[in-house]
Amino acid sequence: MATATEADAMRRAIELASRALGSTSPNPVVGCVVLDAVGRVAGEGWHRRAGESHAEVDALRAAADAGHDVRGGTAVVTLEPCNHTGRTGPCSQALVEAGIARVVYAVADPNPTATGGAATLAAAGVETEGGLLADEAAAGNAAWLTSVLRGRPFVVWKYAATLDGRTAAADGTSRWITSAESRADVHRLRAEADAVVVGSGTLRADDPHLAVRGQPTPGRPVTQPLRVVVDTHATITPGARVLDDAAPTLVVVGEEADTRHLPGVDTVRLPGEKATGPTGDGKAGIAVHALLGALHDRGVRSVLLEGGATLAGAFLAAGAVDRVIGYLAPALLGAGPSALGDAGIATIAQVLRLDVTDVARLGPDLRITATPTVPATAPATEEN
Repeated sequence: MATATEADAMRRAIELASRALGSTSPNPVVGCVVLDAVGRVAGEGWHRRAGESHAEVDALRAAADAGHDVRGGTAVVTLEPCNHTGRTGPCSQALVEAGIARVVYAVADPNPTATGGAATLAAAGVETEGGLLADEAAAGNAAWLTSVLRGRPFVVWKYAATLDGRTAAADGTSRWITSAESRADVHRLRAEADAVVVGSGTLRADDPHLAVRGQPTPGRPVTQPLRVVVDTHATITPGARVLDDAAPTLVVVGEEADTRHLPGVDTVRLPGEKATGPTGDGKAGIAVHALLGALHDRGVRSVLLEGGATLAGAFLAAGAVDRVIGYLAPALLGAGPSALGDAGIATIAQVLRLDVTDVARLGPDLRITATPTVPATAPATEEN
């Protein structure tokens, strides 16, 4: 049974892991706290970037640098220590060699190439216990766990709207519906994501930049996400702001699109699918799961879907939204585009219900975070 000291150490390890959100893909975020034999904190660490030290090794090194003896101590870690050699060695073996007597972890490793660390530790005589604060640790590692279990990135749909659900006025103007505090928070979301995705409609209407500005989380280095433009017919122009060198950009086009006007631009051609919802016009757009598969193949484990209504509707219709974050301004427009387009819902019986997990005040605005009560789906395969 885990002790109160170990529970406190796990909360700290979860906080340490969160410092690397957006920086470790395709690896998980992991935090570790090492306690000495009498339960005092000897070292802390986290996995900062793919290819660099894992959290356990980072914490053991910090303890050694501080002159602390960890023999007979406890390692508290958010994910079961890995059991394989990749760009770094197995953490299970590193813990054994350091003389750690007990390992407490939150989430079992579902990755078949890395799992088995707990068994290796137990075989070496190390006491192990799993499941401590598992839900909290899994929530912090949702992107990586989704990629392993569903074979696609974790998708967060973010939108900003008035209380009556409008994202712009009737004449198309939209700057600024929400407050400076809300806009700063969006930059935090971008910094924590591997990719930011918009559609061609948003590109034409707003010419967004999509890069992270400033340092949205003090003390955390900024890693720019991949900017992804879904542009079936390659209507983007070479002068679009998203094509500057502030961050990498990928333009996703249809199989027949003419891209000769985009020399040097990173593009990928994907198959289309027709909108078949109750208000769909039957026009082909990029197949959502093909898009997510292509991003997953590039190491993307988390996606921030920023716009607009048509693309959001397509993702929801495909069952590919894992979290919704809405920024609601205390304002009314009465007319203008809505936050969500056709999502394949024809009747109230098909309504997509959400479970609200957080409500926060940002300046004058409300930020509402929710998850679909029906889990999002994995990509379709021939077997299912």
